[in-house]
Amino acid sequence: MISTPKEELNDRLRKVQHIIAELQADACIITTSVNQFYLNDFIFDGYLYILPESDPLLFIKRPLGIEGQRVEYIRKPEQLPDILGKHNLSLPRRLLLETDALSYTAAVRLQTALNMPEMINASQKLREIRSVKSDFEIQQIRESAIIHAEVYSQIRSIYRPGMTDIEFQIELEYRMRKAGSLGIFRSFGENMDIYMGNILAGNNAQTPSPYDYALGGGGITPLLPLGANGTPLKEGTTLMVDMAGNYRPYMDDMTRTFAIGKVPEIAYQAHQVSIDIHNEIWETAKPGIPCAELYLWAEKRIKENQLEPYFMGTVQQAKFIGHGVGLEINEPPVLTRRSKEILQPGMTIALEPKFVLPHIGAVGIENTYIVNENGLEKITLFEEALISL
Repeated sequence: MISTPKEELNDRLRKVQHIIAELQADACIITTSVNQFYLNDFIFDGYLYILPESDPLLFIKRPLGIEGQRVEYIRKPEQLPDILGKHNLSLPRRLLLETDALSYTAAVRLQTALNMPEMINASQKLREIRSVKSDFEIQQIRESAIIHAEVYSQIRSIYRPGMTDIEFQIELEYRMRKAGSLGIFRSFGENMDIYMGNILAGNNAQTPSPYDYALGGGGITPLLPLGANGTPLKEGTTLMVDMAGNYRPYMDDMTRTFAIGKVPEIAYQAHQVSIDIHNEIWETAKPGIPCAELYLWAEKRIKENQLEPYFMGTVQQAKFIGHGVGLEINEPPVLTRRSKEILQPGMTIALEPKFVLPHIGAVGIENTYIVNENGLEKITLFEEALISL
């Protein structure tokens, strides 16, 4: 098991305490699993109560067995005032909460239990902290990318003529789990359910999805309308593989596209444009460049090649070409035309300019890059051309 160094956890805590001071709050309550892990190195059901200066308090419902001077076991939030009093702490008048993720009912119950402090949303600030990675975090992403490439190298041996996309995905998921995949696709936001990644074959790539991912797919049930839907893998179509690189707590992201037999020439052309966009951004981007610039560079190449109708979908087109990765697959920054974010050293971004070609399928690649002091470092090291099956 990978343990976060104590000094790193302390540094992360100081960053949250700086936010508390910046927003003139009295405390911050962390309830989401991903932020609990980021700050504690473990997850529990309850509240991580962070103060501007002193050590946090852990109000734990479950599991049993966590010990410490600042650990308090509770059954309900209404117990918090008495326990704060026991620690000679006043009730907060201004409180930071992750209200992008915490339910309205849970937020109101906390507010009522603490005698109605003003509530401020800290979700975006916390995501901004996590967007810049330490050397420790980046090393985990590098390791995940290496395993990711090793798993993708098995795809040719998985494919059998006559398979459906579902059959292919099951075989690939089996190899992913054997390689150490955590088996869950951690993402931020409402209605973002997905399991281990996305496989798109042939015309299913055109099917729009309600989820805010790059491409859709119909899925096998209306309960989870995304990805593989039983489409046969047949000659003349493509198979896009966008499965999660979650082989460490910190994730990488990679997409590769496979041609089943010979596909029409436009598929090779559009796929090469995706590679060209990657290469231009890889060679040009550096700290200080607005993320919106990356989108505009890609848009210019797409227009030059007259591929606008196919860019990031057909029926429904995504409005971004990339995103940050880390503990979640969709962290800041987001590479959109309207992004206000600036590239910073330590950011890790997944770039994914993709195209959907009617009656053929999706083409394009996705790589993960680390933003270093002098530019981008590509850590996704796997063949990029349209791979023949």
